[in-house]
Amino acid sequence: MVSRQFRARYLQSLLGSAWALLNPAAMIAIYTVIFSQVMRARLPGVDDTFSYSIYVCAGLLPWTYFSELVGRSLTVFLDHAGLLKKVSFPRSSLPLIVLLSSTVNFAILFGLFLVVLAAVGRFPGWVVLALVPLLVLQQAFALGLGTVLGVLNVFFRDVAQLVGVALQFWFWLTPIVYSPAILPEWARGAVAWNPMTQLVGAYQQILVAGVAPAWWTLRLHAVGAGLALALAVLVFDRLSGEMVDEL
Repeated sequence: MVSRQFRARYLQSLLGSAWALLNPAAMIAIYTVIFSQVMRARLPGVDDTFSYSIYVCAGLLPWTYFSELVGRSLTVFLDHAGLLKKVSFPRSSLPLIVLLSSTVNFAILFGLFLVVLAAVGRFPGWVVLALVPLLVLQQAFALGLGTVLGVLNVFFRDVAQLVGVALQFWFWLTPIVYSPAILPEWARGAVAWNPMTQLVGAYQQILVAGVAPAWWTLRLHAVGAGLALALAVLVFDRLSGEMVDEL
């Protein structure tokens, strides 16, 4: 199903799966040109042409992956209603299929970004391996949250609309296109409560500064991701039977 979804995305297009590279290449080029050349944006205390562009992309790519995983998990049971009603198969595999499919897209996009970093002489080196535990942490949190919301969306269709609005606010409450250093003290304190702030900040720290994050600062994120997964298992186990009847 993961392979079929990937092929279906580019079915009957002349360039086929080449669009999987062209689309992210265009996005990275646009952000780099706009922020580094047109807007002449700079990170506070950093005098480098590409630092701000790298900072934005380092936060934007993980956020796009997170929002895609949550957004697709929201409707995965509705999208496969016919399959759930007619075929006997492990229903819990549907969120995992969404996870794998979104991860393939993210891997292509992020891999291309790393190639760009190497081309401009800003590849962070071996510290890039620190991205792996960050990715696992993000996947666990997004999968747990998305599955819970996806089950609830079967019974209450307003959930998808509410989450769509919430993700827009969540994006701007996460320091992706701005640095927390430019915020007033009270705003920095409020943004610090956002679970994605430190997670996205860790990506930016690795890719901009080439420094691994202080892992102990993410201990609550690990606990939260575990609780999100546990809640997802509990909610799915309790409501999966009723969910099929509702569909």
